[in-house]
Amino acid sequence: MMVGSSSYAQLSTNFYSKSCPKVLSTVESVVKSAVSKEKRMGASLVRLFFHDCFVNGCDGSILLDDTSSFTGEKTAAPNNNSVRGFNVVDDIKAKVEKACPGVVSCADILALAARDSVVILGGPGWDVKLGRRDSKTASFSAANSGVIPPPTATLSQLINRFQARGLSAKDMVALSGAHTIGKARCVLFRGRIYNETNIDTSFAKATQSSCPRTSGSGDNNLAPLDVATPDSFDLKYFNNLLNKKGLLHSDQILFNGGSTDSLVKTYSSNTKKFYSDFVTAMIKMGDITPLTGSNGEIRKNCRKPN
Repeated sequence: MMVGSSSYAQLSTNFYSKSCPKVLSTVESVVKSAVSKEKRMGASLVRLFFHDCFVNGCDGSILLDDTSSFTGEKTAAPNNNSVRGFNVVDDIKAKVEKACPGVVSCADILALAARDSVVILGGPGWDVKLGRRDSKTASFSAANSGVIPPPTATLSQLINRFQARGLSAKDMVALSGAHTIGKARCVLFRGRIYNETNIDTSFAKATQSSCPRTSGSGDNNLAPLDVATPDSFDLKYFNNLLNKKGLLHSDQILFNGGSTDSLVKTYSSNTKKFYSDFVTAMIKMGDITPLTGSNGEIRKNCRKPN
């Protein structure tokens, strides 16, 4: 991991201002239409960006289907039957290609779609740094290696996995606040709602109604990560943690007597501070070892190398 690699300097917010001036409005219009059809898609697009950046940097590798020469990241444990939104990325790419063929990378499309999703669901906006290029390969083993923390993670595991990517504990807590939108599958929170004690009783009971105790039964049933305002990007996620209503173990662990409690308290009552730290962390995450200059390529189809 090359923290401080000079390649970051080559990303800029106006990278496509001459080569593809319509890229921002094109991406935004597709994301808007997808999120209006299904609010959850906004969260799915943010998560795609996170899972892309944490595995070999923000290089669009998560989008590649398996080929004869490599097994991609889509079926790795953190992603299998879990990451989604590939069809929306295809749709964005097709429209961007029509406007400016061969210019805009799939990696940059992910960064833009994540930002647009946050804004459309009521969250903060920011200028996205651009100029990433696309990887020519993907790594199942890297995606499977534990670099993406699982929902069962301890607080120190969460802090360490983010630190390994150049992100601080504060960045990690702010980015976890993206769980103010989106849904999780029963199989990922069953252990918490049946076995853990740092959970609001009525919240646990209500959540159990759509997630049976028996493994294999209702595994893919969904529950909102933010029970208060599931489709609004706000600070309610942090309020839920104060009230022991975090859905995942890795959510509630952020407010459980440990080093991140004070940050959760701060964010729970200060939208401006949450938004500002979230934006800083998203920009930092987008800076993780991008391919720039003559490295990588500009994929024509986000699912396969040229």
